[in-house]
Amino acid sequence: MKKKIVSCLLAVAMVAGSIVGCGSQPEQAPSDSQAPAAESKEEAPAAEAKEEASAETPSSDEPITLRMAWWGSQDRHDKTIAAIELYESLNPNVKIEYEYYSFDDYFTKLKTLVASDEVWDVFQLGGNFPMYLDKIYPLDEFISSGVVDVSKISEANLKTTRQTDGTQLGLTNGINTYGIAYDPAMFEEAGAALPTDDWTWEDYQKAADLITEKLGIFGSSTFLTSDFIAGCSTYIAQQGDLGQNSFFNLDLTGMGFDDPQMLAPFIQMRADMIKKGSYPDAGASAEVTNIENDFLVTGEAAMTWVAVNQFPTIYNVCAEQGRELALAHLPKVTASGNSGTLIQSSQMLCVSQDSEHKEAAAAFISWFENDIDCNNILQAERGIPANEDVRAALAASATPAQQIMYDYVDAVSKMPTPKEYNVLSPDGQDQVQDNYLNYIQQVVNGEITASEAAEKTYADAEAIFK
Repeated sequence: MKKKIVSCLLAVAMVAGSIVGCGSQPEQAPSDSQAPAAESKEEAPAAEAKEEASAETPSSDEPITLRMAWWGSQDRHDKTIAAIELYESLNPNVKIEYEYYSFDDYFTKLKTLVASDEVWDVFQLGGNFPMYLDKIYPLDEFISSGVVDVSKISEANLKTTRQTDGTQLGLTNGINTYGIAYDPAMFEEAGAALPTDDWTWEDYQKAADLITEKLGIFGSSTFLTSDFIAGCSTYIAQQGDLGQNSFFNLDLTGMGFDDPQMLAPFIQMRADMIKKGSYPDAGASAEVTNIENDFLVTGEAAMTWVAVNQFPTIYNVCAEQGRELALAHLPKVTASGNSGTLIQSSQMLCVSQDSEHKEAAAAFISWFENDIDCNNILQAERGIPANEDVRAALAASATPAQQIMYDYVDAVSKMPTPKEYNVLSPDGQDQVQDNYLNYIQQVVNGEITASEAAEKTYADAEAIFK
C-alpha cells in the first residue's frame, strides 16, 4: 500500500478534545476487569477455509468467525455489542468475537497484535491511523464490487478517511466540523445583522463591535486555541481558488502557501477587536476552561466558535436560561469565496491486512455504517453518522439542538471541497500555535505590527521542516 499521508491542522484540534467518540482522553475500562473485557463467541469449525483477499463472496451458509475490537466508554460497549448481536441474528453463519478496551489499553494491545500479524479482522482507528497503514486493507475493491455501499455517503464524508492518492482506508464512524454558535436575540437587541451563509470576517467584526458598543458584552467569545485554526488553516484555505492554499502542504514537508502577508488581515482584525473589547484578551480567555462556561453560555458574549457536536450541549444549557441559540457557517474572506470548512472524521472502522475474511469484514463495516436499525441502537455515540439516510432517521426523533446540528452537517457535507486536503498536522505545530497567539497580543500591545506577526508566524511554521 502506498504511504502517502494526508494532513491537517483542523482535525488535530478536533482530535485533541472536540470530536465525539474520538477517545483522545483515556476512558475507563469495564469495572469488572483491569484487562480488556472480551467476549469470545463459539469458535468457527476447524475445517473453515482461509480466504484470500480476492476470494469469492462466501456462500450464505459458510461459517465465518470475525474478530472485532474498539475502545470507548461503557455506553459505547453496550451499544456496539447490541449491534453485533443484531448482525449475527441477520447473518446466522457469522459469529463475531469482540473485545473492548479503554483508549490506552486498546493501543497497547493493538501494537502487540501488529507485531505478531494478528490484528483483529475489524478494528477501530482515530487520528493516529498513519501509524497503522501497513495493517489497513483498503475498501476500494469492495466498494467497486458493491460489498461496501457508499451511495448515501457524500464525497466530502468519504474523503475524511481517504488518502490523497484516492485509497479508501475505511468508513468514518462519525463526522464533525466547525461553526459559529450565536444568540439571535442579542444580535437583534444590538441592531447587528444576523449571520448569513455567505457572511464575511468583516461582517463578523462589525457585528461583534456593535454588540459590544450597544450591550456592553463581548461581541464574540474567545476561540481559544481554535483561533489558530480560524486565522491560519481556515483563513488561508479561504483565499485563492478552491484547494489552492493550505497552511501546511499535503505531504507535511513545508508550507502550503507562499505569502506570509495572507495572514496579516486576520491578525489585525483580532488585535483590533481585543483593543475595542469585542473579543476577550488573553486574561479573559483563560477564564474559559470548557464549552459549558464559554462566555456565550454565561451570557457575556453573543457568539462563539464551536465544534458542532458540542452545539447541543450549549444549546440545552442556554435553553434552561430561556435563551435560544442558532448555528451559523464560518465567516469567509469574501462572500463568494471558499468556505474553508471541512468535514472531519472522529474515527473509522477498518479491515485488517491480517484478516482471513476481508470481504466478510468489509460487509460488516458497510452494514454498521449504513443500516438504520443498527444505528438506531448506536444512536450516533461515535459521532454524527456519515450516511444521509441514517442521519435523517435519527433526526426524526432528534431534539431541536440535534436537528440544528444534523442540518448544519448536511449543508457542510454538500459544499465543494478540494480534491485533496489535510487531516493531520506536523510535529511542532503546538509551539507555532502558542507563538501565534502571543504575537496577536504583542500587536495589541503595540510591540509589533500585524505584518510582522504574520512574518513571524510563517517563519515559526516553516522552521518545523528545517
